[in-house]
Amino acid sequence: MPYIQIQNLKKRYVMSKNIYVDALKDVTFDIKKGEFLSVVGASGSGKSTLLNILGGLDREYTGSVYVNGKDIKEYNSNYYRRYIVGTVFQQFNLIPSLNVKENILLPLKFGKKKNINTKERLNYLLEITLLEKRVHHLPNELSGGEMQRVAIARALINSPEIILADEPTGNLDSKTGESIIKLLTDLNRNEKVTIVLITHDNEIAKRTDRTITLVDGKNV
Repeated sequence: MPYIQIQNLKKRYVMSKNIYVDALKDVTFDIKKGEFLSVVGASGSGKSTLLNILGGLDREYTGSVYVNGKDIKEYNSNYYRRYIVGTVFQQFNLIPSLNVKENILLPLKFGKKKNINTKERLNYLLEITLLEKRVHHLPNELSGGEMQRVAIARALINSPEIILADEPTGNLDSKTGESIIKLLTDLNRNEKVTIVLITHDNEIAKRTDRTITLVDGKNV
């Protein structure tokens, strides 16, 4: 059985009584456990809508999404977003008043997995993201690449099974973006974490195991 199964997924945004937008139209595909998958498409193709549904942020859709054989609507929504998926946003979404360490550890304030040694996990993530010397710095003291690495470490602190990355290189220069893709690739190989990467860059998509292309809400 595939690890993630997306079947006949539809999402309609109703703007008014007679105006609506079909963002996703019968999207169907599977993802293997440990796969590094990219989703590409033009602006408005449904990429972000798909990611919001996979991330448990949008539950108003038809069709089904199964993770490890279980419909994601059957998961407790807080549990699903804390422990099953970790999301990396294009805008970083760091807390300005918290330093690197505090931003990374923030998800643990809402609960952590019992089998996680917090200190060991933090030190490991600081090492692989090359942030060991920046641990006490605030976000405004970091470069864009460093802020994105903090966001990745934060998404990984609870050892989620799936990482969802929404245009993680979109606000970065090409050299810094390359380092972020390398980091995600290394995490995929070393932690066996399943990664779904949203990107508009076909060169980045070529670095992943497989690519799904969305056109006008349909996978082609």
